[in-house]
Amino acid sequence: MGNEVGSVTGGTAEAEGVTDALVAAVEDTIKAVVAAEVVPRWRRLAAAEIVEKNGPHDLVTTADRRSEERLTEELSALLPGSVVVAEEAVSADPGLLDRLHGDDPVWVIDPVDGTSAFVRGDTGFSTLVTLVRAGQPLASWTYAPQLDLFATARRGQGAYLGGKRLRTAVVREPLRVWISNPVFRTDGERTALERLMASGADCVPCLTSAGLGYLEVARGLSDAVAFFWEAPWDHAAGLLLVAEAGGTSLTAAGLPFQVAGGNTLPFTVARDEATARRIIGILAPDSEAVGR
Repeated sequence: MGNEVGSVTGGTAEAEGVTDALVAAVEDTIKAVVAAEVVPRWRRLAAAEIVEKNGPHDLVTTADRRSEERLTEELSALLPGSVVVAEEAVSADPGLLDRLHGDDPVWVIDPVDGTSAFVRGDTGFSTLVTLVRAGQPLASWTYAPQLDLFATARRGQGAYLGGKRLRTAVVREPLRVWISNPVFRTDGERTALERLMASGADCVPCLTSAGLGYLEVARGLSDAVAFFWEAPWDHAAGLLLVAEAGGTSLTAAGLPFQVAGGNTLPFTVARDEATARRIIGILAPDSEAVGR
């Protein structure tokens, strides 16, 4: 299962028409939109620009909305016939998720991944864009403007950060695992994370941006990330990034994570198959993955 994360299988992105010119144009578009709509609002948000969606830890800001609107318009123009699945649009119309099952190329967009960090004025947020077709990520872009990090990946053609090829870690003990803020977890999920911490793993808590967690694994700075939710905009970009860096994903059903949904949770994205199975065995000891 090595080098397979999510549904990242099949031919290369180049064979699907993801050219160097398109990759560069998307990067330029993302940088321009973030520079215009996100960065100027960092640490300058007015109270009226911050709205709670489903509670105090689920926020949306003017930066999220304005950058999503512009990315939707400009990325669609770059690839005629493409459609968009973006976080705030899906919040208003969940039916848009059905586009992930269609044949049209789909831009999966998280305009500000880590909105709570953005609101606090922390640097741990990013913008995530993935081009997906038939449920398979073809290319991804991960941009953390305040950390000066821009990573790209193309299916079958590698993952890169600032032009440098990315590789997952090979051997490290204890395992270094990123985990999300426990404030978002159910009691059962907290218990699973307690098992992981008790296993001797070096757990890094309060992951503010899923995209940055994936990047840590792809860079070899972390061995895995543990997740309990499957929103495609949080995961699509990082799944491809880690896959092209040599890593893998595994759900509690013993299967790779699927961007189009229907996954058995929790799941992990890890440096290699053995690490993924080890972590799922701790998080979900009764899962189907343990016996495979």
